[in-house]
Amino acid sequence: MTAHPPSGRPVFVGLAGGSGSGKSTVMDRVLEAVGRDNVAVLDHDAYYRDLAHLTLVERAAQNFDHPESLETELLCEHLDSLRAGRTIQKPVYNFTTHSRADESVTVEPRPVVMVEGILVLADPDLVERLDLRVFVRADDDIRLVRRIRRDISERGRSIESVLTQYESTVRPMYMRFVQPSMRQADLIVPRGGHNHAAIDVLIGYLKSLLAEH
Repeated sequence: MTAHPPSGRPVFVGLAGGSGSGKSTVMDRVLEAVGRDNVAVLDHDAYYRDLAHLTLVERAAQNFDHPESLETELLCEHLDSLRAGRTIQKPVYNFTTHSRADESVTVEPRPVVMVEGILVLADPDLVERLDLRVFVRADDDIRLVRRIRRDISERGRSIESVLTQYESTVRPMYMRFVQPSMRQADLIVPRGGHNHAAIDVLIGYLKSLLAEH
């Protein structure tokens, strides 16, 4: 684990891993154990760049698994604001239209700030701001099945479009950016949300920091 942050300021935790690796399950267990009132969550997906200036066909053709598709510089600004004790307005992204919504979500400073997303550990400026870096791993076939289920049920996608995207961008970008970013991790969670021992280590660490906070 990395050194403890200065007393009184938020602990920044990065939670990375491939799509469908089990990050959400790990996040839910942490929130339940640590207390939702103690944690602010910034999902990297909320910071996808607004593509409203493009046609819907052009938007759908974008590579959403490349780091440049995300406005990580805005996320870093928001982390700096939370570090300074200021409330931020987190964007809301519409995955069906590939555009940002007009509304935003108010996020107040909390003792723990968790940043979750596939590319959280792939950006040097973002990694530099994190006190603890966690990478969630799962087998490729398990991640693919989970992604298919999610995109069909939550994002109105067809199985053909999900598989086409997986072959053209998801897997290549995972190999190029996501998997190598595992080297930045302080804690690796194999088998995703099923690895109770590793998650308990993470929860215990956060609880100890909260006790000092």
